[in-house]
Amino acid sequence: MKSPILPALDLTQRPPRSPRVRLGGYAMLPRVLDKARASLVGKAGDYKYGNPMDQHFFGFTGVAQDALLEQVKTGANDWDILLWVNAHANPKRAPHEIRAWSAYLETMPLGDAEDLEWFAAQVKRLNPARTDLHTIMDYLDADDHVSFGGKA
Repeated sequence: MKSPILPALDLTQRPPRSPRVRLGGYAMLPRVLDKARASLVGKAGDYKYGNPMDQHFFGFTGVAQDALLEQVKTGANDWDILLWVNAHANPKRAPHEIRAWSAYLETMPLGDAEDLEWFAAQVKRLNPARTDLHTIMDYLDADDHVSFGGKA
């Protein structure tokens, strides 16, 4: 029996799921799916399917961005997409590898000086008094919150 299809979120009205939410152990996958579904119905707002953070997921799994979007177009729900991702991942990843990658992604260093300058400017834009935003995932969660009326 096929699972029920999830409707697309309207990302002009609310953010996608946090990058920390996991599906099958994969951080970012639920967020990637939210953005893919919203982009297909013209409701992605400022969110971009296939952005640099999404590319970390595609790089780790070896799944092509366009191929995943084609699967999403079928109306498959999260579970069915996870099964598809696991079947098409290249290389195949063991559960402990997926957990380790997801943990790394949550604490991933920012990169070079240009990345650090960008990050500092974004934190300053959100709230210059914040000293607890250290990772891209911290920033994404805070930015999502602020973008929909919350205070940073």
